[in-house]
Amino acid sequence: MEVCAGLDIGGTNTVFGLVGRDGELIAESQLSTTAEPELGDYLSGLAAGLRDLLGDRGHELLGIGIGAPNGNFYDGTIAHAPNLPWAGVIPLASMLAERFEGLPVRLTNDANAAALGEQLYGGARGLRDFLLITLGTGVGSGLVANGELILGHDGFAGELGHVVVDWAGRACACGRSGCLETYASVPGFVRTAREKLAASPVASLLRDTPELTGHTISAAAQAGDALALEVFEDTGRHLGRALANTVALTSPERIFVFGGLARAGALILEPTQRHLDENTLNIFAGKARLEVSHLMDRNAAILGAAALAWEHAVGARR
Repeated sequence: MEVCAGLDIGGTNTVFGLVGRDGELIAESQLSTTAEPELGDYLSGLAAGLRDLLGDRGHELLGIGIGAPNGNFYDGTIAHAPNLPWAGVIPLASMLAERFEGLPVRLTNDANAAALGEQLYGGARGLRDFLLITLGTGVGSGLVANGELILGHDGFAGELGHVVVDWAGRACACGRSGCLETYASVPGFVRTAREKLAASPVASLLRDTPELTGHTISAAAQAGDALALEVFEDTGRHLGRALANTVALTSPERIFVFGGLARAGALILEPTQRHLDENTLNIFAGKARLEVSHLMDRNAAILGAAALAWEHAVGARR
């Protein structure tokens, strides 16, 4: 059986697996991203893990796709990723290819990889214009127009998380203020809850919650807690307004939401869709529909990275 490998490099763990052409996840594993501080040792462990997955299954490995923070599709590098242990610009794709005798290796940022996974294996099959936004530790996005992923001239297009939604707003790790990521990421979402608790004496289930997390705030909102519902309303307002601007640029037919906050379903989708619709230019009114990613219950990180290999490594070779 012909397979491609999909790798998702995160700040804590790297997950990887073997994926068939139809999106079947055949085998998967993981290793610590930080256990080996030397990049060469990390890559050796990663290569060994992939070979262990292949084992004696008899599969033919055709290519490797990688999703990573600050990944650049054009040159296969990871550039100045703040949450990874290696500084500077890392030619990771070529370094991994050397360990597999020149096998095609392609790399892009993790949200772009997720968008490709949605396009090949999820709800975006058959769509030529859509957006996928990831709401997790950060906010990322993959934009597809005319059936093609928008990469920009330098490979870094699609940084919706760093669109400024409040110029006098929260400090962002990127060095600016008021980025969408500071409001619509899970940490930003939790921060909004903390600020509301501190600013208002209103009774709330969240006051008796031992730890504020995306999950506990969602549970309180599902129970009808007014303050928790306000957190979703505020988050949806920031996100919906940012998406309204994006709709004016790319005119997507569908917007898929992925990541921790997406698991809240209607709690986040309803206010976001409402604020999106209220702020959308009239010629785009009612055209962009929000939807939870169809890959939420599958290992979308691996599938998306493998989709990159099937589309751009194997496809280019053939």
